[in-house]
Amino acid sequence: MAKYISSIRTAERGHEVHQFDAADQIGGQLNMAKVIPGKEEFHEMLGYFDRRTQQTGVRVHLGKVVSAEQLVDRNFDEVVIATGVKPREPNILGQNHPKVLSYINVLHDRRPVGKSIAIIGAGGIGFDVPEYLVEPEQREAPTMAQWRTAWGVGDPELARGGVDGVRPASDAPLRTVWLFQHSAEKAGSRLGKSTGWIHRAALKMKDVSTIEGVSSEQIDDRGLLVSFGPERQEPTQFDVDNIVLCTGQKSLRDLAEPLKAAGVTVHVVGGADVATELDAKRAIAQASRLAATI
Repeated sequence: MAKYISSIRTAERGHEVHQFDAADQIGGQLNMAKVIPGKEEFHEMLGYFDRRTQQTGVRVHLGKVVSAEQLVDRNFDEVVIATGVKPREPNILGQNHPKVLSYINVLHDRRPVGKSIAIIGAGGIGFDVPEYLVEPEQREAPTMAQWRTAWGVGDPELARGGVDGVRPASDAPLRTVWLFQHSAEKAGSRLGKSTGWIHRAALKMKDVSTIEGVSSEQIDDRGLLVSFGPERQEPTQFDVDNIVLCTGQKSLRDLAEPLKAAGVTVHVVGGADVATELDAKRAIAQASRLAATI
């Protein structure tokens, strides 16, 4: 997201902007976010970025991996590093087993996923992945009437407090999912204050089991072996078809230091700057402020 904001805002100020992207389509992390139930609005955001890059004259180079040397040779006045993040390695015994998938494999690559799933990591992406897995893949965004029925929301003029009785039973989940968190704190407690309760409620409605205070000991042909508490006691085996790793991200900014060493003015924004708890609001503000100074 920071990439598109910085490109568009900088071009709006009259600069010639070249945007290089290793992918064959714009969007980055948004192309994964848009498939999560309840986040369909990201389709429109991607459309906005596409229109504005064209309207402002940003020269978009898709499917283009550039090196520091190539950027130096192009003699750009300044370079903005907005290369985002990459998954963090959890260092679990057996993490390269064929049963193991990353969240990118699931949300972007659309790799086949079995009927019983263990998800390791209960951050923002750790909550997004089960919401995606328990619903049909071709699910359409609900209409307003469907949404109100699913959440028990009524007309405030007719229903006290806008609560229309008890919510009906939801459709059976497409898969059985366990969500494991290393920390002993309540799963989802660090999600956004205004929306975190929605994600927790959505998983509860789909019978997703959240288990806190566990250590992932081993992955093998049977599935996932975990232990509990700081003493790593009570080893328990979960026989599952797949294990999905949602164990955080690391900033991807390998180009920054070589460019600085070559004397290029470099700025690092978005996930490339801070990978923990990816924050769209922060990325937009950071990229916009940067563009205003170039």
